[in-house]
Amino acid sequence: MDKEKMNKTKRRIFNTAVQIFAEKGYDNASVEEITAIAGVAKGSLYYHFAKKEDIFDMLLEEGLKLLKNNIEIKTRNCSTALEKIKAIILVQIKVTVKYEAFLNVVFSQIWGEENKNKKCKKAVFEYIKIIENVIKEGIESGEFYDGNVEALASGVFGITCSSLIYRLKKNRTVNIDDVYNGFINTVLRGISKEI
Repeated sequence: MDKEKMNKTKRRIFNTAVQIFAEKGYDNASVEEITAIAGVAKGSLYYHFAKKEDIFDMLLEEGLKLLKNNIEIKTRNCSTALEKIKAIILVQIKVTVKYEAFLNVVFSQIWGEENKNKKCKKAVFEYIKIIENVIKEGIESGEFYDGNVEALASGVFGITCSSLIYRLKKNRTVNIDDVYNGFINTVLRGISKEI
């Protein structure tokens, strides 16, 4: 099997698994169902992933990489912490809309003490650390009011959760600009001296 085809097969298995994890939950998803819907033999799945948890691990790794890369790109040319936080919020809303299944899986598995739950918490906390660093920068530069950095960063991360819940409540496509402006005009007023 050539490398390009192998990568397509792995991606198909992965995407199918994410959808099934999001719809049924990780524990209720079976390898048999993943392979049947992906249209691959069970041996192909085990060629790419030793076990179902490896798919979950890849989901966390890919998702975190996606968020980090998008944030790095969007904040690279920002000159202030406020601009960086705004960029982070916009990225989070866009990721929520585009990768809803991924976020459903992450949020459903963050609670608990099993290995997958701990990995999920670790990934989320690594991401929140990025936000903490921007908030610290804003406090140190005098752009933001002094406050509990961890709580503030968790609140900014919570915008992702809120966007997802809003979308589910409305049961329709979310207007990214409306949601973004709503958060910028209300949530950031609590930490920024400039809004």
